[in-house]
Amino acid sequence: MMDFRKRISTFATQKYYANIYKQKYIMIIVQIKEGENIEKALKKFKRKFEKTGVIKELRNRQQFEKPSVVKRQQKIHAVYVQQLQRTEE
Repeated sequence: MMDFRKRISTFATQKYYANIYKQKYIMIIVQIKEGENIEKALKKFKRKFEKTGVIKELRNRQQFEKPSVVKRQQKIHAVYVQQLQRTEE
């Protein structure tokens, strides 16, 4: 009979590899015109990289938050936005 911990670790590694293969990696391509400044190209790259949300995702994954905490924060934010909209009207 297989040890319980070994079954758990096997399942965890299978789940980990399954998640890796589901992810799609997108390459960022920056079109540079003839004689364009390298700083301008870097700015374009940084803007495109920010839009992908990779850094934001990494920061969110650094610490686990319970789903109930996330829902509570979303509700608080929704109330805040509603109050802002009421004051504008």
